[in-house]
Amino acid sequence: MAFELPTLPYAPCDLAERGMGQDTLELHHGKHHQSYVTALNGFVETNSDLQGKSLEEIILYSAAQPELAGVFNNAGQHWNHLHFWKALSPSGGRIPGRLETKMIADFGSVAIFKDDFKTAATTQFGSGWAWLILASDGRLKVTKTPNGSNPIATGDGIPLLGLDVWEHSYYLDFRNRRPDYVTNFLDQLANYEFAEANLG
Repeated sequence: MAFELPTLPYAPCDLAERGMGQDTLELHHGKHHQSYVTALNGFVETNSDLQGKSLEEIILYSAAQPELAGVFNNAGQHWNHLHFWKALSPSGGRIPGRLETKMIADFGSVAIFKDDFKTAATTQFGSGWAWLILASDGRLKVTKTPNGSNPIATGDGIPLLGLDVWEHSYYLDFRNRRPDYVTNFLDQLANYEFAEANLG
């Protein structure tokens, strides 16, 4: 079965008042994400070793094989964006109690978490992602990955909340001001209820 572009869980205009314009969202979802889905389906169609595998299985299978870099990049980006659309919310920025308590326990405060996340997102050179993860030791941690990679591929932990820091995700709204984009995400757009649900 071919992979498909998901329907957004909100209208493209719903995030505009919180800092992500409709043009950005339509271009990002309808063009960039669609291109990853199309490319991935092309790779699967022509490689019997990929057929019948889940998206996560394709990511892990291709991660260790440099000759499958194209497969890995497009599979990773498809997974990352499936996560990203859910990590955004028209009522974002509110941290529910269980997650807030764990952030305070593991980071020291919500402010420290946000500082750590902003540092990861702004120091990721070039394209990539910043992540809040649940590490194997049971603690919340912040990490970053280049290009289409993610914590599934690196084995760092369970992704709870991911932020796309490729330029196409913010340039129309914030130009080259990535720090402002990251702050806006954390305070206005981040779907912390989704992150809390990923804790299990």
